[in-house]
Amino acid sequence: MNTKEQFEQVIQLCREVFQNKLKDYGPSWRIMRPQSITDQLFIKANRIRSLEIKGTSKVGEGIKPEFLAIVNYGIIGLIQLSLGPAMDAVEMSEEEALSLYDTYMTQTKNLMYAKNHDYDEAWRSMRISSYTDFILTKIYRTKQIESNNGQTIMSEGIDANYMDIVNYALFGLIKLEFGE
Repeated sequence: MNTKEQFEQVIQLCREVFQNKLKDYGPSWRIMRPQSITDQLFIKANRIRSLEIKGTSKVGEGIKPEFLAIVNYGIIGLIQLSLGPAMDAVEMSEEEALSLYDTYMTQTKNLMYAKNHDYDEAWRSMRISSYTDFILTKIYRTKQIESNNGQTIMSEGIDANYMDIVNYALFGLIKLEFGE
């Protein structure tokens, strides 16, 4: 199986979870401000790092569901950056939410394909724990940009960091799903 096939397979898994949670909870995430999404990404990435260090989970859920959640919250973050948070009503049809999910996932995936070409699939030689550390680094960068009211001098913006976070989490899912 090649990289594109592996990406499509783990992306489909993430989309199915997104769709099922959308059916359970509706688009309740629409009220979240980007800073809250960044904090949610931090919670998930920090839990992965904790599990990697401790080697066990008392809750019973492993690393894979957390990487999956990071993918979906990253896409939600991109949607929220585009639309802005809903002030109170969280009305959005399932079709519209899935269409936005697909749009931002496609943009994120295309960025990965371009970078993967330039970096010659270097991610395949990396450890899963490095993806976790890179995700946490991107989250801390995002928090700093948010503290600067979204302004940067020469760095990428919040959206680029969210895309990189999603792609690192997808790398982790591929390695967990298909092995080294």
